[in-house]
Amino acid sequence: MEQILRLHYAPDNASLCIRIALEEFGLPFEPVLVDRSTSAQKSKQYLSMNPNGLIPVLETPHGPMFETAAILLWLADKEQKLIPTTDSPERAHAMQWLFWLSNTFHASLRMLFYPNQYSPNDAEPLRTATRARLIKQLDLLEAAQTAGWRDQDGPTIHACYLAPMLRWSGLYGGSTDWFELSRWPKLHAFAQRVESRPAVMRAALAEGLGSTPISSPSPCNPPEGTAL
Repeated sequence: MEQILRLHYAPDNASLCIRIALEEFGLPFEPVLVDRSTSAQKSKQYLSMNPNGLIPVLETPHGPMFETAAILLWLADKEQKLIPTTDSPERAHAMQWLFWLSNTFHASLRMLFYPNQYSPNDAEPLRTATRARLIKQLDLLEAAQTAGWRDQDGPTIHACYLAPMLRWSGLYGGSTDWFELSRWPKLHAFAQRVESRPAVMRAALAEGLGSTPISSPSPCNPPEGTAL
C-alpha cells in the first residue's frame, strides 16, 4: 500500500493551499498540526524537514517537501491533473503564472505580513509601499489575457494557491482598507466560484474559516492550533 501523505500545517497558513489541493485531488492525507504558539516550526525536528522553518511541509514517499509552489506542482504532475501536461501548448502560460503567484504575489504578501523581517525600522512605511505594489499586482492579474485558470470552473493548482492569498489580503497585515475585492470583478467572481467547491468547503470546515472564506473572509476559528 502506498505511504499516506502527511501535511504539516497550521490553520490559515500557506499549508491551506496544499490542503485544498489534496482535497481537490481526492488524495488521503494525515494533517499534522504545527503549533505556532510554541514556534514549533523552528524546532529541531521541523527544521530537519524544512530548514527555512516555514509552513508547510508535505511528507511524501520520497521524503519531505517544502515550498508551496513546488508541492503543488509535484502533486499536479504526479496526478496528471489541475495543470496542463508537459507536452501541452498551454503548459508555458500555466507555469509562468504559478511562479508569478509564488515569486511575486506571495512574496509581496510576506512583506506585508512580516515587515520586521525585511526592515528593522518602523514597519508602516514598508507596509504602505507594499500595499501599493499589491494593488498593481492585482490589477495586472485582473487584466491578464493568458490566465485562463482565473476564469474556468474546474480546479487548478493556481486556484488552490491564489484563493487563500486573496483571503489573507482581507484579514492580515495591519490595516486592510486597501483591499476591496469587488474592485477586481474577475477576481471577485473567482473567489465566489472557488469557495463554492466541495474541496474548499471541506478545507474551510477543517480549519474554521467560515462559509465565505475567500470572497468575504472572517478570522479563522480553528478546532486546533492558531493562525499566528
